[in-house]
Order: sequence, then C-alpha cells, then structure tokens
Amino acid sequence: MTYERWTLRTDTTSYTVRLSPDGPWAELDAWGPHGCEDGPSALDWSRRTHFLTPADAAPAEYLPYGMRPFTGSDLVASRPGRERGVWWEFDGAEAGEGSLRLAFTDDVLGLRTVLCYATAPGTDVVLRWTEHTCTGDEPLRLERFDSAAVNVPAPDGVRLTYLTGQWSQEFQRTRLDLTRGAFTMGSVQGVPGHAYAPWLALQDRSAPQDGPSPAYGVALEWPGNWHITAEAEPGGAVRVRAGRVPHEGAVLLAPGDTLTTPRLACAFSPDGLDGLARVQHRYERRLTGGRLHRTRKVLYNSWEATGFDVDAAGQLQLAEAAAGIGAELFVVDDGWFTGRDDDTGGLGDWYPDPKAFPEGFDRFVADVRALGLDFGLWLEPEAVSPGSRLHAEHPDWVYRIDGRPARLVRNQLLLDLGREDVQDFVVATLDRLLTAYDISYLKWDMNRPPTERGRPGAGPADLLDLDAAHVTGYLRVLDHLRTAHPHVTVEGCAGGGGRVDHATLARTDVVWPSDNTAPLDRLRIQYGFLHAHAPHVMSSWVTDAPGVFDPRARSLAFRFVTAICGVLGIGADLRAWNRGQRAEAARWIARYKQVRDVIHLGEARLLGTPDDPTCGVQYDAPDGTRTVVAAFSTGRLDGAPLVPGRPARLRLRALDPAARYHDAHTGAAYSGAHLLHYGLPFAWTARHDAELVELVKQ
Repeated sequence: MTYERWTLRTDTTSYTVRLSPDGPWAELDAWGPHGCEDGPSALDWSRRTHFLTPADAAPAEYLPYGMRPFTGSDLVASRPGRERGVWWEFDGAEAGEGSLRLAFTDDVLGLRTVLCYATAPGTDVVLRWTEHTCTGDEPLRLERFDSAAVNVPAPDGVRLTYLTGQWSQEFQRTRLDLTRGAFTMGSVQGVPGHAYAPWLALQDRSAPQDGPSPAYGVALEWPGNWHITAEAEPGGAVRVRAGRVPHEGAVLLAPGDTLTTPRLACAFSPDGLDGLARVQHRYERRLTGGRLHRTRKVLYNSWEATGFDVDAAGQLQLAEAAAGIGAELFVVDDGWFTGRDDDTGGLGDWYPDPKAFPEGFDRFVADVRALGLDFGLWLEPEAVSPGSRLHAEHPDWVYRIDGRPARLVRNQLLLDLGREDVQDFVVATLDRLLTAYDISYLKWDMNRPPTERGRPGAGPADLLDLDAAHVTGYLRVLDHLRTAHPHVTVEGCAGGGGRVDHATLARTDVVWPSDNTAPLDRLRIQYGFLHAHAPHVMSSWVTDAPGVFDPRARSLAFRFVTAICGVLGIGADLRAWNRGQRAEAARWIARYKQVRDVIHLGEARLLGTPDDPTCGVQYDAPDGTRTVVAAFSTGRLDGAPLVPGRPARLRLRALDPAARYHDAHTGAAYSGAHLLHYGLPFAWTARHDAELVELVKQ
C-alpha cells in the first residue's frame, strides 16, 4: 500500500515525512544527505506492540496524549474540567517550494493542529513549528504544546552533546550517552538561562568522539521558559521534543484563537559536531540578514576600569587611550545615569547624571566622537530599582503577587514587559536617548530573572500567559529598535550568556557569552559557544581578569587571540597599562582588522579542544583564498631548547593539497598537503602561548 510522502530539500540534505500506515499521524521516513530517502526507511519497525500502542512505537513527527499515551506525547490538551486527550484525523496537506503544512483535526474536542515545515535557503536547516486553533465553542486547556519532535535511529543509543554551566561558566560542552530513559534540560527563569543553552546535538553512540559522523542538531527559537527532552524509546530510536513552558502550567486557548509555537531549527551534517557547527553558523548568518556585512567595530567598554565610578573626565581619559590603540567604538557601561552610585539605585530613571557630566551629556558624547570613536551606551530596560522615581510613580509595573514579599535580586525588581504600557515606556526611553544623543551602539542587559511573577488586577492568574507576554514585549521593543534606529548596533546580554537564542540573535548584532573574561576560562566558554553559534555574534573582550576556574597565567597575546576568535573588544583599565602593553595591543588590533572579514563571514572549524595541549580555530574565507588560524597552548611545554623537543602542530582541514599557502605575517610557505598531513607548527614557550596565522592561497 502506498502512503503519501513529502520531501523537503535543503542545500545538501533531505527531510522526508510520510503519513503513517498505522494511524492518522505523520512520521519521519528519512533525514540525511540527498538520496537517503531512496530505500527502506531506517526508522521503520516490525509493528509488533506489546503493552503499548502503535503510536507509542512510531517515529511520529507530532502526536498528542490520547493517541500516544505512554512514551512521550508532544501535546496535552483538554476542555477545562474534562479528561485530557486528543484523537484527531488527517485533514489535508499543503506543499510548496521548501514548505509543508499537515493539518489534523479533532472535532469532538474542537482543535485543529497544523504541523509546519520550512527550509532556510542557503542552509541545511529545516524549521518546524505548530499552530493550534480552538475550533469549538469552549476554550481549550493546553498543558503541553511542544514545537516539534524529531526522531533519530539509534539501535544502541545516542551520544548527546549539550551546553551547560552557570553564571561565569556558560556554554560548557557536555556529553551523555543515552541508551534508555529520558534526558531533559531547560529553564523556568524567563530567559534561556545560564545552566543550559536551548541547543542539543545527537550522534550514534558508537560514532567517533570528534570525527566525521552523522550528527543531528536542534535549537529552539525562544527567549523565555523552555525545555528540550530526549527519550530513548523501545525498539532502537531516540525521539527529541522541544518547546516553550508556560509559567502558569497551562495556557487557555479561547474559541477562534490560534497559538503558534516557537520555531525549532533542525540541522544535519555528515561531518560530526564540527560540521554541524558550520550548519548552525550559516543559519545564524542568514538570521542576521543584511546586517551581516556591517563591520563589527573594535569596542572599548569602561565597566571593568571604572565600575559605577563614572564621570566625564575619567571616561574621556579611557576613550583617549582606547583611540590610541586603534579601538573604533567607546561604550559607557553601568553608572552613567542619575541615582546610580552603586547597584542599589537608579534603574528605571534613564537620564544622564548631571553631576557626572557637568557640561552636558551631549558635549561628552561629542568629545568622545571627536577622538574618532563611535559612541555606545549600556541599559537594562527591564529592570527597576525600588527607590527610583519610576518605581514610585508606577509600582504596579513590576512583577508581584499580592500579599507576598517582593524579593530583590541584585537589589532590583523586574518590570512586567508583557504590559503594553511598560513596552511603550521602554520604547519611548530608547527613542529619547537615541534621538537626543549621537549613539550608535546599545548594550541591552538583564541581570535578574522574574521571581514573584504575577500581575494583580489582570484577572484570574490561570488565564494569563505571562512568559509569552514578556517575550512578545521584548521582541516588540527589539523590532522597534531595528526599524526606527537601523544604524544602531545592538548587543544582547543577560548577566553574561543568559539570553542567547535564535529569536534574540535575529534582532541583535552580537551577544555577550559570559561575564567571565579570564583567558583559559573564556577559551572553554567560547569553544562550547562556537558549537551552537556563529563567530560574528560572539562579543569577546581583552581584560586583566584573573582566572576564576582555571587561574593559570596567560600572556596578553593569549587574551587577544582568544577575543579575536569572535568580535574583538577591550575592557581592561588602559590607564594602568604601560607603553609596551599598549603598543602590543595596537599591533593585535591592527591584525584583527586585517582578518575580521574572514572570521565573521568564513567557515569555522574547531581544531582540538581546550583539554588538548594545543588547540585552535580555523576560519576559511568564502572564496577559499585566505585561511586564518587562532592557536593556543594550554598544556605542558616540551622543554626545548634545553632538551630535545619539536614544535606542536595543528592539522588543518579542508585545504587544497596541491596549493601553496603563504603566511602573511612571517613569510613562511607550506603546501596544502603539508598542512593537512603534518599541520601548522607552533614553538610554544611560557611567553609565547598563542598565535594568529593568516595563510594566503597562492
């Protein structure tokens, strides 16, 4: 018997869905390189079901509780006060160029669900999401409404790779073998959070640890509460579900209303985690759109130099030093506004402190720009200090629960950005600052999660959807910034890397992966970050910060090469640097400017890991004419020249073995075959622990 099948094609992969022969649902038939759909499905099964149902054993693309009662459903719906469960029928397909919509209806419950698919041109990403419409005359209660589920054949289980951490230790690459059972990660902090990133990669458990092998990845586009769950199911398959998590535990869908879930980016590469990273990078370059080709300027940020002690004279002194070493942008961080002598006050009252800028803030900005620098400003738009004028005038604007204490985190409260009046206030504040002053860079920070998350007076709490409302408000403000102030570069930050997801990345230019800028700590953070996110969005600073988790000393060169792996910034107190340090900094900045187009627009390859004595990142220009290698010494030295020793080597990848490659800095020349077989040599010493190499193809 023949069943309907649909194939979505990306640049090099195919994603084939079919109607199941076992019931009214869609299931995955094939996912991999072009042509993998030509043959018996690797996900097909014997159709023997002992103590479960066919829907529980099927590689279903999306199934509700009721039809799939035992092994993990993607939708849990009911009428209020009635039994949970959906039993739907197929209601038609709409297939277009690079798109597919499969509809299912339950007329008894009053629900229409559409499974949505779209390819992202120029990438190997298939986007999936779901639309739920209440078609009856009673509201529906949705306890779970995941975006999608993906299936991976794995007779012996899978190796999961995911990014874990905490504040100042984000994006740590972590691995887990899953043979049976379930693995879940997520956040209920109102943002993706520091503990887990909304990204997961899967490989067969027997695949090489860091070599080419089929790799599947999912990433959720949602800057609020979320989960990703992987379940090793009976019969040798692993199924991954992902979606948002409502703060109230459920969402009520009114008659006629439609709920659209966040998009899930589903990626495949035959080249392991390294190849999967490049798929993710290409997709994020597409998300950036036309802003991708805007030069990401060398930034100086004053926070680590001055903290809250901000005044015009001190900031100008730093700006002069920054301009002197080649910085292109000066950003004043926290402490520039009224009432902000420390972290106990001022948030919400976004007016420059006249005591700190006695000749006016506009004069100060003009003085910075006269040095040849662009000007940027830090804000925390969602935050408010209890003693601020804003809080005195609008105490109802903060999240709170009547009869419960208002808990302070970092001495501040959080505005309910789901309210339109709060959104309007934030928009008006940003418009005022960006119109009154010549500001070309905005750093949006968020330093506390919502705790007592309520909105008294807005009706029954179980009818609200506060998490989605906050996300909607956040994205509305960012969309306004992009439209009303297109020249402004926007940096996303949430106490470091607490809000990094595709919805944020589509609306910002860079994100701040971590507040930890210590050299070896930062190297490990960036190594994990680059598995899921592109170099052109990774803001990284050179500072004097000592190690938090790895205190081994490293050179200024190591700090610069680490920061050059993304978008270079400086945060050290330049007033304390001697002439030699400033001169070295100027040389590194000049070298960065020569290669940043390759780093931001090229193909990145991760060479080894920070656990190896030598590791690095290789960046290849889109036209293949230049290769940039950032290399690091993280292990013991070989004792040379006191005892016999040989240079460390990094084997490069994807070069032309027949071509010659010329080192633009030293003049050394290599064949492509040599670099692929033996590798690029590095003679590490205690003082020479990092290098940046630019190879030009002859």
